[in-house]
Amino acid sequence: QVQLVESGGGLVQAGGSLRLSCAASGSIFSDKTMDWYRQAPGKQRELVARITSAGSTNYADSVKGRFAISRDNAKNTVYLQMNSLKPEDTAVYYCHTQILRIPLWNDYWGQGTQVTVSS
Repeated sequence: QVQLVESGGGLVQAGGSLRLSCAASGSIFSDKTMDWYRQAPGKQRELVARITSAGSTNYADSVKGRFAISRDNAKNTVYLQMNSLKPEDTAVYYCHTQILRIPLWNDYWGQGTQVTVSS
C-alpha cells in the first residue's frame, strides 16, 4: 500500500512559478510510475505530467515547455516545477500512482493541493 501527500500549492501571479511536491510512503517508490493530475471546477480531471521508474516523462500539450516533472527516489518524492503560470492552470493538483496487485490494478491518490493563478 502507499500514501501520497502533496504540498507546495498556493496563490501566484500569472507568469510566476510554483514547485509542487508529493511525498510517498508505505511502499517501494523507485519502481513506480508517478503522475500529476489536475482538476478545475466544472472540468474533467486531466493528466498533466508522468514520470516512469526509468525517468521517462510525458506532458499534456497545455503545459509542455512550462512544467517539469522530476523524482528523487532517495526521498520518495516526486516534484512538479511549474513555470510561466497562467490563470488557466488554476486547479487542484493531485499526485497519483498505480500498483498492480495481480490480477488487478489499484489507484492511489493524494489529497490534492490548490494552485491559484491570478491575472
